[in-house]
Amino acid sequence: MFRPISIEPLAAATATLPSHPTIHLSEAATDSAAGKAQAPAYTLPPALTGERRTLQSKAGSLCYYHAAPGSQEQRTDVPLLLIHSVNAAGSAYEVKPLYDHYAKWRPVYALELPGFGGSDRSDRAYTPRLMTDAVHAMVEEIRRLHGEGKVDAIALSLGSEFLARAAHESSDAFRSIGLVSPTGFKGTGRLDGPAESTRGMPWLHNFFVRAPWSQGLFNALTKRSVIRYFLNKAWGSKDIDLGLLEYSVATTRQPGAKNAPYHFLAGNLFSADITTIYESLKLPVFMVHGERGDFVDFKGKSVVAKRPNWLIYEMPTGALPYFEMPESFVAEYEAFLQNQVMKA
Repeated sequence: MFRPISIEPLAAATATLPSHPTIHLSEAATDSAAGKAQAPAYTLPPALTGERRTLQSKAGSLCYYHAAPGSQEQRTDVPLLLIHSVNAAGSAYEVKPLYDHYAKWRPVYALELPGFGGSDRSDRAYTPRLMTDAVHAMVEEIRRLHGEGKVDAIALSLGSEFLARAAHESSDAFRSIGLVSPTGFKGTGRLDGPAESTRGMPWLHNFFVRAPWSQGLFNALTKRSVIRYFLNKAWGSKDIDLGLLEYSVATTRQPGAKNAPYHFLAGNLFSADITTIYESLKLPVFMVHGERGDFVDFKGKSVVAKRPNWLIYEMPTGALPYFEMPESFVAEYEAFLQNQVMKA
């Protein structure tokens, strides 16, 4: 919801939310812990339809959503994993349009990263390694459920860095990845730091968490008017989805809501070696970004633009193109799968 000092987020503003401020469990997700530890007592309404499940992992308790079409409607058995961004109000709602669309045609999963949504929000170190381990755990679970085949995955903004690192480390688990408005491409400078180094500022994190007004500051930064301001900046327009705004407010009112965002603000979740990671990818990569709003600097994409496994597409939207032009986004993604993935 808000941007870290001297750090490049897209997602400072990308808190995406539901189309309906009030959601009842019967019309949204059903909770399931089948084959896993008992599901927690969620106080936040479900972010998506389908099943809301809990997965115990080395990254802590992870919440994820799952839906799939009936056998007659299913067009492919390759699962699709969706990963939201990191900001003050991150949740699986950030991928709602894609989840809702693909739930009609293929198995789809949406992970809530550590510190967000229904996942563990405890006070701990939130790092790229923690987030990447969560992605690994989710992919392993999906493959366990689907016969160890490969998965497609799409991530938003800073979530793209975690997905890219997971694909770098376990390339055999992925058929393709999609990066929507990914971080790490601002300007022309490279991020070639030591392996797994971050752009974090410990002093800044200490400033946020040790002050007696730590919670008060977070409350001020997540007021409805402030959240709306940053959504406007992400959209590059005041024509935002008001349902998104309402869910954003709700998710920031949960216990532990400030823990991961303060690490985000201090830069602790931004990788200092991400250029190296992006360049290392050999699998098909679909990258999309908008051209409107505050988050439009992707000059650094030149380092991968000419690579044959990368397809980069710009849309006349803000930072979340599949919210504004869902049909166009899906058409481009499907063309990518058809031309660069299935023919590979």
